[in-house]
Amino acid sequence: MIENVPFTELISAERIAARVAELGAEISRDLAGIDELTVVCVLKGGFIFTADLVRHITIPCRIEFIRASSYGTHRASTGKVMLDHHHDPHVEGKNVLLVEDILDTGLTITRVLEELRGHNPASLHVCTLLDKPSARTTPVKADFTGFTIPDVYVVGYGLDAAGKHRELPYVASLNA
Repeated sequence: MIENVPFTELISAERIAARVAELGAEISRDLAGIDELTVVCVLKGGFIFTADLVRHITIPCRIEFIRASSYGTHRASTGKVMLDHHHDPHVEGKNVLLVEDILDTGLTITRVLEELRGHNPASLHVCTLLDKPSARTTPVKADFTGFTIPDVYVVGYGLDAAGKHRELPYVASLNA
């Protein structure tokens, strides 16, 4: 229990580390032959995953950031995705890997993909640490997925609840 918030560990730090290494190898294999990969991290939740992931990708990487949110201070998506255009990534003509912490409703990733496609990348792939297909409201899929999880609210390893618990080294579900 952290700050009186009951939670249950879903994915241990060890399992995350092993799967992130596997994802790095999969991405390196599947995207082999390109000179450089532009990795676009969706902030804020994707920062820890992205930092760990790029260290396992053997293709030279350039890292960009985009800030997007559909949660605000709520646990459920507001349905409106906000993009911070101060973080517009430079992707024109680039081979892009979009890295997201969690793919749930699909609203955020769909909006970010629309934005990136508008900048004409050479290729565009999606990697998510967590996939929650039972929550999906839009027809979007990741090219690379770490773990598929049930429809529960999760924190840790970059994911937060109202700005808290990002620092946890594992992924946990909030029981409250």
